[in-house]
Amino acid sequence: MGSTDKVNISTNTTILEEEEPWSRIEKSLIVVILSIEIVLGILGNGLVLIVKMVCRDQYQCVYWLPFVSLTLSDLGCALLIMTSSLLAILTGGQSSPWCEVVSLFKFTFITSSIGSIALLCIQRYMGLLFTRRGLSVILIVACLASWLLGAIFGVVPVIYKWVRFDPAEMMCAVFWESSYSDMLVYILCSFIVTILPPLLLIITCSLLTGAGYGKNCARPTDLSSVTPLLVGTYLLCYTPFILSEMIILGRLDLSPSPEWLRTLSSVMAYLDCSVNPIIYCINQDFREAILALLWTSRKSSLPEPVLTSITKIDT
Repeated sequence: MGSTDKVNISTNTTILEEEEPWSRIEKSLIVVILSIEIVLGILGNGLVLIVKMVCRDQYQCVYWLPFVSLTLSDLGCALLIMTSSLLAILTGGQSSPWCEVVSLFKFTFITSSIGSIALLCIQRYMGLLFTRRGLSVILIVACLASWLLGAIFGVVPVIYKWVRFDPAEMMCAVFWESSYSDMLVYILCSFIVTILPPLLLIITCSLLTGAGYGKNCARPTDLSSVTPLLVGTYLLCYTPFILSEMIILGRLDLSPSPEWLRTLSSVMAYLDCSVNPIIYCINQDFREAILALLWTSRKSSLPEPVLTSITKIDT
């Protein structure tokens, strides 16, 4: 083997070491955490979605639209984004065009989830029930708008080819290599249009409702009673993501935020999708509806007793 070959092998080894942001122990730990989050996200949200649609008569939920939208967003994230991240860790990356698809849907699921929670907070504060035809149309349009805005802002980086795989974030993300002004305009526009308005509505409506100024028509046993916990969990889990984006804005050299923060932002965002089904089960009626569904399924799978013979006993 010549000296040139040794130099090439050494150079390639250095590049691989720089691209791998974790040690073997850290990588194994992240794989275990992601696996648990994926199982909880897929099975939990899948079961919750079935209960919400099939067993609606067994529990009270007057604000069902945002709950269904949020569950669909969490289930989609678990099926598409979380599983893609796990495969990326195990295989060493994501290739095009799957890389761009994951990036697009990541934005879509983020905006749809925060839009669904904002819509839930507004309904609880104003006491808006999904009964009148005109109001139901407005609520459906508002819910669909949050999904559409996420898709629009997700497709922009794909069109301009700003997307590439980020080992620290465990998915394909937006990287800025040419213009600080492009990065500034995109992040500010996406934040002002898709994040800031629903975030302000969530905080404002939650504070007013908690202070007793809301016109909430739901009973304490309604599923919407878990809304404060949903809001708190969402804000906590997405704080690392917001901090990561803010750090990028402050760096004129276009360097990304620290690797540990990017990894934490993905893990915490996935945690939000996985823990929401557990939050729903805090509501007693909803928990009983799940248990009833599971018990009915178990009973239906058991064979019915069949009379095969009769024995006469002489007394």
